[in-house]
Amino acid sequence: MNRENFHKKMLQILEEVPKGERLLLHSCCGPCSTRCLEALADTFRVTVLYYNPNITDGAEYAKRKSEQLRLLRETGQADFLDCDYLPQEFFDTVQGLEAEREGGARCYRCYALRIGKTARTAKENGYGWFCSTLSVSPHKNAAWLNQLGERYAAEYGVRWLPNDFKKQNGYLRSVELAKQHGLYRQNYCGCIFSDWTRSQN
Repeated sequence: MNRENFHKKMLQILEEVPKGERLLLHSCCGPCSTRCLEALADTFRVTVLYYNPNITDGAEYAKRKSEQLRLLRETGQADFLDCDYLPQEFFDTVQGLEAEREGGARCYRCYALRIGKTARTAKENGYGWFCSTLSVSPHKNAAWLNQLGERYAAEYGVRWLPNDFKKQNGYLRSVELAKQHGLYRQNYCGCIFSDWTRSQN
């Protein structure tokens, strides 16, 4: 079965797109954004959108946001666009799927919530492009993420940047960069229904 090479597509676009176009990057956390920003900041004017209602614990949410902001202050690689912390949006979105396996339908709905919000925000604020850091994780389904990106690109009229940031050791690079910046690295997505959370009970 031939799998679409989203990373190759991204590299081709980075070579062809005029420098300085604006891109809205949904980020789940500082560590994941490190490698993505490294790949994008030389081409795009990036703004990080921090929209993660899936993080159930408020203190965990605030800690991750603080680390994201610190990274941006230290590197100057992107501007920052905050969102209200609204975990009920996540709970409403995944209602009925609480017992789904990790990586299944619940996660797909969560991806859709965050990528849809990013596309809508990009449209409302005049960004030409949008994408997400989620594909840097080996636990995230890049095909689903790109499928959703293209769906919302068509809906809102903003270009989706195809990506699979974990390719070419992207995930390992994000770990290395997180260590260099002394960033807090969480070991679960933040969702109360995740396998990690269940294993602690």
